[in-house]
Amino acid sequence: MSNAELNELKRKYVANGAASPATAFADHAENAEIWDADGNRFIDFAGGIGVLNIGHRHPKVVAAVKAQLDKAMHTCQTVMPYEGYVRVAERLSHLVPVRGHAKVMLANSGAEALENAVKIARAATGRPNIICFDGGYHGRTFFTMAMNGKVAPYQTDFGPMPGTVFRAPYPVDYHGISEDEAIRGLMMALKTDAGPSNTAAIILEPVLGEGGFYPAPTTFLERIRAICDELGILMIIDEVQSGFGRTGKMFAIEHSGVEPDIMTMAKSMADGMPISAVVGTDRLMDASGPNSLGGTYTGSPTACAAALAVMDVFEEENILERSRALGENLSKRFKQWQARYAFVDNVRHMGAMAAFEMVSDKNTRTPDAELAGALCRKAREEGLILLSCGMYGNTIRFLMPITIEDDVLNEGLDIIESCLESLI
Repeated sequence: MSNAELNELKRKYVANGAASPATAFADHAENAEIWDADGNRFIDFAGGIGVLNIGHRHPKVVAAVKAQLDKAMHTCQTVMPYEGYVRVAERLSHLVPVRGHAKVMLANSGAEALENAVKIARAATGRPNIICFDGGYHGRTFFTMAMNGKVAPYQTDFGPMPGTVFRAPYPVDYHGISEDEAIRGLMMALKTDAGPSNTAAIILEPVLGEGGFYPAPTTFLERIRAICDELGILMIIDEVQSGFGRTGKMFAIEHSGVEPDIMTMAKSMADGMPISAVVGTDRLMDASGPNSLGGTYTGSPTACAAALAVMDVFEEENILERSRALGENLSKRFKQWQARYAFVDNVRHMGAMAAFEMVSDKNTRTPDAELAGALCRKAREEGLILLSCGMYGNTIRFLMPITIEDDVLNEGLDIIESCLESLI
């Protein structure tokens, strides 16, 4: 079917809240390129929102999924378990830098991982409260909506959010929030809203994802760890977007050396197959009773096969080194744009997790979401898929596959530069 025919079906049958604003429909893809239903080619700088760190249809992942399809597609691992689930758990327990011996539960999505992390923290501590941070994004289920540090579009129209979720500032010097101010805000929340004896966990992203690609300072993460230790609160790190090589290490928290109690992950864990994980110390992970965690499809055989293949690819193809090199290449180009254009500012990267701001005034650092939207729309017209994000909607973020070919990368960056020229 053509794009026009598919758009008509979308208009008639897909709920507005779930319908993509994009008018081109994907037909097939390879590494960092997508072709739509009309045969048009797009360079993909979005990676399915950070899901495709090793590219569309990596051959080793495709082969692993096909091999699993010839064996079994579903049994429900709580009814009859299978090798893939326990092998994924084993490998993650050795990869994830939590304190002590790690145990694992698998789920389907990042939101499910965060929901289960909260359940585990409550079971382990006997406490109800959760503290999150401004700008954080943790999912679209009801409890994760309450945890998100941004109202629109995630909470709008959906009524009262669950209680016992409290918020503190996230340190972003560029927007006037210092590390000390963020810590003061956290301590005030613990004093006025979420008493330590009733707080199960402090949950944060080591690099904000939807909130704008701002890395937390190492000293901030160290101070959070110390506060948690002092007050008996669990530290939960959300690596759904920053994990699996995006920042140049397997997980962004590794840049700091801080060891959390629990970590969540999803997205690039299986290169497009739906899977997520909660990894924590064994005492915490075993705190809830039998059959208290899981679900019908959690850790499906095909998704586990994909996840195992992804971990093999990381070991065999130097993905972390490629991520660091990609980040350096992006940073060099971004700095040229920052020097050349009055509306490009605050270029930054941690590995290949890279971004810059669109502003109307560099002196006042005034965010310009309209200009960011215009850049993304113009890029799409020129055959490049590009995403914005951030508390102010003015951050241009880069989530292309780490495995992108140099010529495709440069072609995409040239498109952006041409679009920036057109905005002058």
